[in-house]
Amino acid sequence: MFRYLKGSVLTAALAVTVAVAPAAVAGDKVAGDKKDVTEELHRMDAAATVLDEVMGTPDKGIPQEVMESAKCVAVVPSMKKGGFVVGASYGKGVATCRTATGWSAPAPFRIAGGSFGFQIGGEEVDLVMLIMNDKGMRNLLNSKFKLGADASVAAGPVGRHAEGDTDWKMRAEVLSYSRARGVFGGIALNGAAINQDDDDTRALYGEKVSFDQILTGSVPPPSGSDNFLATVKKYSAEAKANAKADNR
Repeated sequence: MFRYLKGSVLTAALAVTVAVAPAAVAGDKVAGDKKDVTEELHRMDAAATVLDEVMGTPDKGIPQEVMESAKCVAVVPSMKKGGFVVGASYGKGVATCRTATGWSAPAPFRIAGGSFGFQIGGEEVDLVMLIMNDKGMRNLLNSKFKLGADASVAAGPVGRHAEGDTDWKMRAEVLSYSRARGVFGGIALNGAAINQDDDDTRALYGEKVSFDQILTGSVPPPSGSDNFLATVKKYSAEAKANAKADNR
């Protein structure tokens, strides 16, 4: 009798363990997804803050002509860079592109590689990239391209105006800027690779959605992205209004 009960208890315990294990795994996945969504929402808010701080100092920020002409805006808050002599870089960011109805939903991406030039040690920088023409936008929509190879990249001009220099319109598909220790300026990112962040995209949208679908306006913005999109819209509209005022 005792042996039978003992065996029954063991069998029951194993059954409970088997039944609970998938639920525990599912629970861990849900918790992980929530964490990923929270991190991505924080990243979008941080990207909005970067734009606010950069555009809040117009004499040292992105010229209004450049902002007005940008097809897409991509921001990487707290991008890590470091190394000895030749620097490596890695970061996560969010991008949005102009559509017929306004700015698209945000698309999470990763950027890695490239060089910031000669340096010793490491630090974090805020990175802003502006995609300036249709070709550059098409490269971004492919969700995987390398700056300097698939798309030309140049250090963007800085200041309230582009000082009549139209070279940035002619030669660069991507204009890049960085800010470290309060200093903001254009910086070249040759060799850096940009890829869609599949995990963050899935966490943010609940499924795998392509860069093309997101950045062409086929997907509605997810909850929590309002701040970032409103910030991009604000400075784009201000640049357009200022440009019209200057042309009168």
